[in-house]
Amino acid sequence: MSRVSWRPLPGLERPALAAAPGRDAVLCAVVVALTAGVFAAVGDHGTLTSIQRLDDAWLRLMISGQAPPVTAIAKVFNILGLVYVTLPARIAVAGFLALRRRWWHLAAFTAAVVLSEVLIGVLKGVYERARPPESLVVTTGASFPSGHAVAASATVVAAVIALVPPGRRRAWWALAAVAFSILMGLSRAYLGAHWLSDAVAGILLGISCAVVTALMVGQIQRRVEGRQGAA
Repeated sequence: MSRVSWRPLPGLERPALAAAPGRDAVLCAVVVALTAGVFAAVGDHGTLTSIQRLDDAWLRLMISGQAPPVTAIAKVFNILGLVYVTLPARIAVAGFLALRRRWWHLAAFTAAVVLSEVLIGVLKGVYERARPPESLVVTTGASFPSGHAVAASATVVAAVIALVPPGRRRAWWALAAVAFSILMGLSRAYLGAHWLSDAVAGILLGISCAVVTALMVGQIQRRVEGRQGAA
């Protein structure tokens, strides 16, 4: 029998990561490898000692450079990362995708959000890293990874993948999403709510959740619709 190749059927959704499946897989592998490397480094006592020196130096730099306007902006990012903001935003994106009947994109977005939230709790419990002293905002729980950074990056990157078609326009939106994630992470380190390495790990983990779930859901979609096309 000849092998039937997958092609999108008329009227069906294009997979979230549809431009080049092989390239998308490589991108996912790179992001996941970077994420795993950071988590492995923080989990190793010897490496953590060096990382902590860098974190301490960064915290001292942030304290010495604190200024009211910058602090006000950082506190705005603190509010943007709270569940009272992220949850309505996530519901809005999911509702829009449901209204447009883009069920595969909805599945990818929802999977990214759920996976990121599960990993935040699990990893904080595993690492149990203490937070920096004298945070400028109220904090709870362990420090590593930054929950604000994970939630922000997972939400905005997954939203871009789900809402913006592949192409140059998505690339620009993706850059904006990554920039927002970086600013969120830096704001956490600036406020003393997290160490710099907490923020870096959170950004990478959130992006990993978004791209991996999109890739996996896209693979499932191709198989399901490929069988429908063959039929």
